[in-house]
Amino acid sequence: MRQAMIFAAGLGTRLKPLTDTMPKALVKVAGQPLLWHVVSKLKAAGFERIVVNVHHFAGQITDYLSANGNFGLDIRVSDETAMLLETGGGIKKAAPLFDHESPILIHNVDILSNVDLAELYSQSHDNDATLLVSRRDTSRYLMFDPGMQLTGWVNIKTGETKGPCPSRSTAREYAFSGIHVFSPRLFPLMEEWHEKFGIIDFYLQACATQTVKGIVKDDLRLLDVGKLDSLDKAEIFINNK
Repeated sequence: MRQAMIFAAGLGTRLKPLTDTMPKALVKVAGQPLLWHVVSKLKAAGFERIVVNVHHFAGQITDYLSANGNFGLDIRVSDETAMLLETGGGIKKAAPLFDHESPILIHNVDILSNVDLAELYSQSHDNDATLLVSRRDTSRYLMFDPGMQLTGWVNIKTGETKGPCPSRSTAREYAFSGIHVFSPRLFPLMEEWHEKFGIIDFYLQACATQTVKGIVKDDLRLLDVGKLDSLDKAEIFINNK
């Protein structure tokens, strides 16, 4: 069974004033909410179970899913209304909602891309985690060894590094897309982590002992619909796919 998680709990502060009255997941692009675009893409790629985490205007998201019959899928809601748990904490809290025999594709609700999600998912089964990366300019890079095993993280503006082998001299540096595949085999390692944490910090610890690989997509087209000025770009992106 193919399963996925959509991060839809964020406050969407960069999309104010739209998110003063609705969650970011329901902001419309090309006539449909961002959540519709991501769910539709996952459904077309053969995903059957989707977990959606909620916090900001959580009831609007659950009502939207119900009104659309969960799009004919097994959609489950992970409720974070009490506290936002960040990316790692969100996955940890949702653990009981997943089939622990199948990998979990993780996707932000505000990301539009040309990624073949079915292909990425099929390439991930031998790994404990698979991170989709690309060559693009950014201030923060993930570092990999020649076999594309994650070894570290660097902020090239500040010089800060993290990870078990954060040396830049031999590393291959790529930008993270925000799309990754998480194996339930990693859930036991999360037990020692606090309720709220970032998934990249978790991966940077886990990669010392687990198989955390990067997959490079050279022709990646990706748009983060995080700001008001990105909505027009997002409509063009959708219409030109």
